[in-house]
Amino acid sequence: MIIVTGAAGFIGSNIVRGLNARGVEDVVVVDDLTDATKSANLVDLRFADYWDKDELRSRIDTEGGLPKACEAVFHQGAITSTLVDDGRLMVRANYTDARTILEACLQRSARFIYASSAAVYGTSAGCVERPEDEGPLNVYGLSKLLLDRYVRRLPLEAAQRVVGLRYFNVYGPGERHKTNMASLVYQAYEQLLETGKVRLFGASHGFDDGEQRRDFVYVDDVVAVNLWFLDQAGRHGIFNVGTGRSRSFNALARAVVDALGSGEIEYIPFPDGLTQRYQPDTEADLTALRDAGYAAGFVDLETGVRRYVRCLTGP
Repeated sequence: MIIVTGAAGFIGSNIVRGLNARGVEDVVVVDDLTDATKSANLVDLRFADYWDKDELRSRIDTEGGLPKACEAVFHQGAITSTLVDDGRLMVRANYTDARTILEACLQRSARFIYASSAAVYGTSAGCVERPEDEGPLNVYGLSKLLLDRYVRRLPLEAAQRVVGLRYFNVYGPGERHKTNMASLVYQAYEQLLETGKVRLFGASHGFDDGEQRRDFVYVDDVVAVNLWFLDQAGRHGIFNVGTGRSRSFNALARAVVDALGSGEIEYIPFPDGLTQRYQPDTEADLTALRDAGYAAGFVDLETGVRRYVRCLTGP
């Protein structure tokens, strides 16, 4: 049995789809469907059972932990909005609850593969998986870093069953429900359909209009990394998951315009209130991931955008 938390969400649903592609259907999907729009991501998936996130916690607290048959947990469930200011809520969801599931995995000798985030790096000049590069700008980034720090303190025997994956800017099918927290690729697509224009931030943080940069990674590649670590029982630690190449928002917007065949870019003033909470340039250092043995390539931005837009527009 494999458990996937956040399974109705963006990356979680794609992980279940990746497991299904391998013929794996003994999967328990866990989520909170208070936002019922996420249920669309579950419709075409094959799984053995659905548990509400509170049911998972109840099973851990009152029924002796995870089922004995549990081989691994892909923990993708989290509050993902970087704009949430309720620190207590964020830390409880993204750290305390995640730590409880991690400890339950260790009791069962099950693999625990979890979603961390590039938000832990803040405005660091480098994005390497080391403390000196870490400095989150918001409580979301802190909540992710707290779990990473907990994992670093585990004894080796326990740590060998744990993998943390620091996702950079993921885009692809299954994110429609995220609305304003969806990837810029999806937002650009929606803006172009509605107005014929993509709105980007103007100059900020020393970058010209639309030249702020991110490492945009296609969701299929993120799934491939997750499933690779499922197969590599001896590999453990915290790893970046990105392409290893940052691209400008202008490049992204042009890729979406090209994929649709028309459109323009419009620049809007950078919001004053966002200045101290914004990462102007991120690029995944993939040294640790490559050293661990992951050799597969990553889809470039233009190819990924074309693939995604085809999914959005249909056949």
